[in-house]
Amino acid sequence: MSEIRRLAIFCGSNPGARPEYVKGARAFGALLANRGIGVVYGGSSVGLMSAVAESVLDELGDIIGVIPKMLVEREVAHKTLSDLRIVGSMHERKALMAELADGFVALPGGIGTLEEIFEIWTWAQLGMHQKPCGLLNIAGYFDPLLEFLDRAVEEKFVRDVHRSMLIVESDPGALLSRFEAYEPPRVVKWINAGTI
Repeated sequence: MSEIRRLAIFCGSNPGARPEYVKGARAFGALLANRGIGVVYGGSSVGLMSAVAESVLDELGDIIGVIPKMLVEREVAHKTLSDLRIVGSMHERKALMAELADGFVALPGGIGTLEEIFEIWTWAQLGMHQKPCGLLNIAGYFDPLLEFLDRAVEEKFVRDVHRSMLIVESDPGALLSRFEAYEPPRVVKWINAGTI
């Protein structure tokens, strides 16, 4: 069982094409605040990152922003956060977010969001941490990605047990319930030394 005191949220610095994305991000932030679960996120005041942050702040929740110096102007750092940490690089951002969080959730987003959740999921696969990783699949955004991941299993590039480590739900309450019940598998990454 996992004790979830703070979640790292990875999500877009854009709002996306559908209003459901912003609505879903705001609802998730409010749910976390109302359940007393803190948030650590990318520190921006734009896009879905802003939607999450504003909803947590509206509910008087606990939130930490972490943003690299080079992105303070580009992503428009959220200046009203009481805890905004400016770091030297993207690597430092991810390392600090990983240290502060008890689990990791990706909401809809672009390349950066995917890179963040895939890296932290890889760390879990390698046994570098035992924290839950998941996707909040707002408006079916991740459906094509999930099809690809299932294909990677079929093609024997990903093991079933590692695929199942990525928790996916469209309902935020169900996602949190699965995070709280998460027990990491007791396997390590395998390498097939067979023929190429």
